[in-house]
Amino acid sequence: MTALCDKAEAAAAPVPPPDEPLRIIRVGEVSVTLLGTAHISQASTDKVHEMITSGHYDAVAVELCPSRHNAIVDPDALARMDLFQVLREKKASMVAANLALGAYQQRMAEQLNIQPGAEMRMAIECARADHLPVLLIDREIAVTLKRIYRNVPWWQRLQLMGGLLGSVLSRRRVTEEEIERLKEGDILESTFAQFAEEAQALYVPLIEERDRYMAARLREEIARDKYRNILAVVGAGHLQGMERYLQAATDTPPQEIIRTLEEIPRPSPWPRLIPWLIVALIVTGFIIGFRHSSDLGWELVGDWILINGTLCALGALLARAHPFTVLGAFVAAPITSLNPTIGAGMVTAAMETYLRRPSVGDFGNLRRDTARLRGWWRNRVARILLVFLFSSLGSAAGTYLAGFRIFDRLTGL
Repeated sequence: MTALCDKAEAAAAPVPPPDEPLRIIRVGEVSVTLLGTAHISQASTDKVHEMITSGHYDAVAVELCPSRHNAIVDPDALARMDLFQVLREKKASMVAANLALGAYQQRMAEQLNIQPGAEMRMAIECARADHLPVLLIDREIAVTLKRIYRNVPWWQRLQLMGGLLGSVLSRRRVTEEEIERLKEGDILESTFAQFAEEAQALYVPLIEERDRYMAARLREEIARDKYRNILAVVGAGHLQGMERYLQAATDTPPQEIIRTLEEIPRPSPWPRLIPWLIVALIVTGFIIGFRHSSDLGWELVGDWILINGTLCALGALLARAHPFTVLGAFVAAPITSLNPTIGAGMVTAAMETYLRRPSVGDFGNLRRDTARLRGWWRNRVARILLVFLFSSLGSAAGTYLAGFRIFDRLTGL
């Protein structure tokens, strides 16, 4: 038995842990027990240990995707992250979003003196100790976030960004009793819970689709006829939906459901066309200005450089970038804004990475540091992500403001 299991056994021995939400469902000849947990709860962790070590199950399914599972079994993986590759593959925003999502849970975990996702870690540890297979049934978090992004209008995306920021800024203490009461609701998804309750467009990819996906993954495992009693450890907010989908009669093969729910919706062509249209309008404005007079043309170019460069540099400055990075932001923004395939944030983040190369300790402490607002600036990895985001936002704002300035000058002719 591992140290984690031994520790839980000793802690749980004097007083049996309180009952957690349970659903027992028959799917053909297989019994599926859905154990609803709070993602930060000692009671949930103890209950997971108690049920797995009971000897009643021949497989343990967990609400984890491969990447989240790897983060648990290989916690040092984040320390091996290649920042340049993250920037090249345009994943900086995704990494920042994942860190912000984890900040809220990390802070609650510290208040309750328990690791985030401890019940999932317990499930993996105890299953391995009892030589039980661990089934990963959740959808990849990157796919879920992309489907959320594509499923909501642009103005709601700003609201989501505000929610992520609020999760980092919040200092409200959460009691263990409040965590336990969360199990009584239908949604237990930390940062996005409030939005999911209020917005159907967010609820579908975040909760309902994952209910269907995890139920389909369980059906897929059941169809292999390898197990008779499966314990599925999932967030309590998924119990009702998963039970409904497991009990529903369907002729659709689970593989087809899974494939459909893993598809990334094709984006509207407009978000890709708009930057090029803006570039075309800006260049047209320069041409009109120079045709009117060389002085006006150079004034328009000067406005473009000053406004775009200044706002991008201001974004880098707010991220506390290296002085040379701030200077590079001023130079790069007016150029990259005329080429939508290269963002100013990519240039500034690459410069910051080169000028202030993160240490091994920065990578190792990344999750802990980003649980606090000041840690985003203190940790060099997190600060590089901030440089990317803030300078990108500054350049985008500069593009629109400079464009309006050029248009205003030309209409005054």
